[in-house]
Amino acid sequence: MTSPDLPAYLTATLASRLQGVSRSDAAQRSDTISKTYRSGGGSTTIRSESDALAYALARMPATYAAVIASLNALQEVRPDFAPTSLLDCGAGPGTATWACAEAFESLASFALLDANPALRALAMELARENERSIDYTLGDAVAKIVDAPSADLVIASYVINELSDNARERLVAAMWAKTSDTLLIVEPGTPAGYQRILDARTQLIQAGAHVIAPCPHDDACPLVKPDWCHFSQRLQRSRMHKQLKSAELPYEDEKFIYLAMSRAPVVLRPSRVLAQPVTTKIAITAKLCTNSGVIASVAPKRDKAIYSKFRKLDWGDAIFEHPTSE
Repeated sequence: MTSPDLPAYLTATLASRLQGVSRSDAAQRSDTISKTYRSGGGSTTIRSESDALAYALARMPATYAAVIASLNALQEVRPDFAPTSLLDCGAGPGTATWACAEAFESLASFALLDANPALRALAMELARENERSIDYTLGDAVAKIVDAPSADLVIASYVINELSDNARERLVAAMWAKTSDTLLIVEPGTPAGYQRILDARTQLIQAGAHVIAPCPHDDACPLVKPDWCHFSQRLQRSRMHKQLKSAELPYEDEKFIYLAMSRAPVVLRPSRVLAQPVTTKIAITAKLCTNSGVIASVAPKRDKAIYSKFRKLDWGDAIFEHPTSE
């Protein structure tokens, strides 16, 4: 499993760029960008080098962690997957690209698309300073993807939430057309993010795609509103990250939802833990999505073997054995 924490080389590079920059100004920019992000505004407020740096300092660690968690889930189901080419749509400062590079040593070519000049400039500097070669096209991803190369792995991280319904549908279709093997979409873990993932999932299945994760099947989602599917990834905050976010806790929990789709049918798809298991004095109960629907799987304390396995379960984990239910 790849670590969800931002690699030291990226942390060091970003920290070096902060030298001589007012911390209070960076914190204010970071706060403004975070508020815009939470309201669904995306990268619309990022217009300068300082804005791009503040955005990277505020959002890159959490976005990176969510992408790594999604890639770890993908690799758990497809351990043989070794992509050589990547297409990153709406790449921003390259967060998803750096995550994919850490997860897959096999990657040799990196194509990135984004319409924000400041974020592209930062990504290019990060790539140069860390001796990585990337091909970054500036322009709207929905339009520019037509001329982009096909890739073994296509990814859109925290991107489709910024698009209209029509543009989102067109981008999903275009990304699938450019996918030679696997498509991964990562979104904020909100009810709205979950709905966007559901819509993309339906569209892709109709186009012939097969779910790799998190779902153990290609059928309709069995969850009933107001319930929704999402996951959480804990990441450690650096001193710089804590200062800029005026945070006291040494960690942050990023809520996210993802969808990994494949050209080929997936033979073995595990059940998925949909919430943190509940432990009492007599049993552990885990909410699972299985190929036969959502169940509450119970491991009584008297059954030491099953109970021991369930004690190790976390929210989002895959279970390859068929669970029991009560």
